Amino acid sequence: MCNFCSNSVRFIIDRDPLAKFRFAPLQSETAKNLINKFNLENENLDSMILFDDNAYYIKSTAVLKITRGLNSLWPLFYVFIIIPSSLRDYFYDIVARNRYKWFGRKEECMVPDTEINKRFLT
Repeated sequence: MCNFCSNSVRFIIDRDPLAKFRFAPLQSETAKNLINKFNLENENLDSMILFDDNAYYIKSTAVLKITRGLNSLWPLFYVFIIIPSSLRDYFYDIVARNRYKWFGRKEECMVPDTEINKRFLT
């Protein structure tokens, strides 16, 4: 388990008091069904994906869409959506490629408490 990914989920949960966001590992049945629904098999699925009604967003666009739904000043980061996705994703990919080197690994996933556990889809 990637520390960066795990910490990102925790970061979102802590800043989403209305529980707008739900989470599913890409290997879960829920994620597989959504991936099939949107015909994403050929996409690079080693990234964050945000499914929103009848649309999906990947990489930096997913991250920026998520910031819009967080509390405090985080929605201000959405202004970076004006930067072309190719440039944003270039930097996203650098972080993604180096996430284990920079942030390390966890041997086990976080064990969420009952309230947080409701936010994870299987």
